[in-house]
Amino acid sequence: MTKRPAKKPAKSTARVLVGIGGWTYEPWRGLFYPKGLAQKKELEFASRALTSIEINGTYYSSFKPATWAKWREETPHGFVFAVKASRFCTNRRVLADAGESVMRFLTQGLTELKDRLGPINWQFMGTKKFDPADFEAFLKLLPPEIGGLPLRHALEVRSPTFQDKRFYDLARKYNAAIVYADDDDFPEIDEPTADFTYARLMRTKPTAKTGYKPAEIDAWAKRAKTWAKRGDAFVYFISGAKERAPAAAQALIARVR
Repeated sequence: MTKRPAKKPAKSTARVLVGIGGWTYEPWRGLFYPKGLAQKKELEFASRALTSIEINGTYYSSFKPATWAKWREETPHGFVFAVKASRFCTNRRVLADAGESVMRFLTQGLTELKDRLGPINWQFMGTKKFDPADFEAFLKLLPPEIGGLPLRHALEVRSPTFQDKRFYDLARKYNAAIVYADDDDFPEIDEPTADFTYARLMRTKPTAKTGYKPAEIDAWAKRAKTWAKRGDAFVYFISGAKERAPAAAQALIARVR
């Protein structure tokens, strides 16, 4: 009897998407953006040099559906936005009471991004401590989809009280990613709680052309590829020496391709 060759495992379709926070920053002009590039063309340029951008203006303001549609139209197929949730949803004493704010944020026009919509980053202040009951009540407010568009939720916590198995179990129960932070002050949590990973790298330095040294970028690439084994990995260079963020993102993109 002829033995059948073993089937090769299916190739993972997960991607490593890498970017920066926002796209409007004066020091990037002439350093990342070509000199003379019109400001209205900056998103178009950035979305072709990077594979993702975290929209962080949404933390402070809401935008009309036409604006969300415009952002989609200016970016290429395959590009993905992460969206930072409104502070009115997360900066509150009782998270269980955030339902109205959560729905107001989610229904402002996000669905106009269509296939460009990536994870939503729900960021909590460092003063917000882990309260299991209240935090689960908040997680119950986050819908798995809106307008037929699937939603992916990421939780950026900044208090060490969240370094708690009960928090990890809650995040896993609701398929919410815990944001991995490379930062001097915030807790570093690398727990597989969702079918995607969300990382914010915040220690870029002005003395390194790519924000992090080449060996460090190599290490991040290796880690990002490991994350991608369990689903899409979203990696953003945020804060630190912000002027170096685009170069850091481009260096990482080159290494994970």
